[in-house]
Amino acid sequence: MSLANASPSLASRPDVAIIGGGPAGLMAAEVLVAQGATVAVYDAMPSVGRKFLMAGKGGMNLTHAEPQPAFLGRYGARAAQIAPMLADFGPQALREWVHGLGIDTFVGSSGRVFPTDMKAAPMLRAWLHRLREAGVQFHMRHRWLGWDECAPHTLRFATPHGDVSVSTRAVVLALGGASWARLGSDGAWVPRLADRGVDIAPLRPANCGFDAAWSESFADRFAGTPVKPVAIALTGRDGNAHYRQGEFVISATGIEGSLVYAMSAPIRDRIEADGSAVIHLDLLPSHTAEQVGNEVNHPRGSRSLSSHLQSRLGITGVKAGLLRECLTKDAMQDPGTLAVSLKALPLRLLRPRPIDEVISSAGGVRFEAMDERLMLRALPGVFCAGEMLDWEAPTGGYLLTACFASGRTAAQGAAAYLRQPPRQS
Repeated sequence: MSLANASPSLASRPDVAIIGGGPAGLMAAEVLVAQGATVAVYDAMPSVGRKFLMAGKGGMNLTHAEPQPAFLGRYGARAAQIAPMLADFGPQALREWVHGLGIDTFVGSSGRVFPTDMKAAPMLRAWLHRLREAGVQFHMRHRWLGWDECAPHTLRFATPHGDVSVSTRAVVLALGGASWARLGSDGAWVPRLADRGVDIAPLRPANCGFDAAWSESFADRFAGTPVKPVAIALTGRDGNAHYRQGEFVISATGIEGSLVYAMSAPIRDRIEADGSAVIHLDLLPSHTAEQVGNEVNHPRGSRSLSSHLQSRLGITGVKAGLLRECLTKDAMQDPGTLAVSLKALPLRLLRPRPIDEVISSAGGVRFEAMDERLMLRALPGVFCAGEMLDWEAPTGGYLLTACFASGRTAAQGAAAYLRQPPRQS
């Protein structure tokens, strides 16, 4: 019976209900149905994989080909918890799995792995076809409301045709974080789990841009302009030094782009601790400090300072604008200060962008609230996977890889749970 036409009482009884149709939820469905479980996927949106498709608009970055130690290090404080998942289903296993869908992949110059056609939609279509052929049932426009208070193994959903209830033996929650709410990840699950005694770290922006106090003239002139090559240096809350080279983009409110996203966790943490964070921009990462000092101090004769910096160091456009924006007039005229600032220009960042507009979120269900199979200690038979777990990683394929891997881990845990003999009442 279709849940869309079911009565508001008991609608069906799959072995496992998977709530959330992103990569983690779909991977959990594939693993479980392959082990003989009846599986139903429920999603609040009209179709599954909406954030997955959005992530693939600029080129579907599936994973990364860098060596395993470096790859695992991208997960920071949660690397130890992510490690066993990646040991079971890491970057190479993910590529082989994609090939099994009939999709070829390649490694780009940066080490990132993409489908040959760079698109997410063909992969998702092939995957959904395989899941449906295997017997997975999909129920769209089913917004999870929590559990029936009188029946702890019964889930409640709001649908366009009224509320329905679903009795099930196990549940995999793959509800995402709190970024891009219009694609389904709105964090509405947080109070429902917290009310059941699940320990949850607050959801915070990750892979995000930051606001700076630009002058109106600077923002009007340079918003949308890339800054490259450039490096960002920051001393973290823990005293560790962070330095990374790449490029970022000036926004109307601050800075954003790949380099900023890669540094966003320590920047965000410093803002939370101190109210703001001062990063230092190396505008000339290919030059040593000595080289910069020599060029700044080279006699310039009748040339203006702007012409001097352009001819000797190639500083023009947005980089020249950043110098004027961040330094006083006196500092600009002092050769020593100017030379130091070209290698370490201080820029104060005030706040991360709102969580709903960032690429991903940090925080979520703490690993300490789950066992090694990702089952909630407070709710036996309920497993969690994907971005709703308390981990974060930079862009570059690390987010998707861990979502796929955690979906497999949760599914294997649910399959083992189903094999347990029924508890005696």
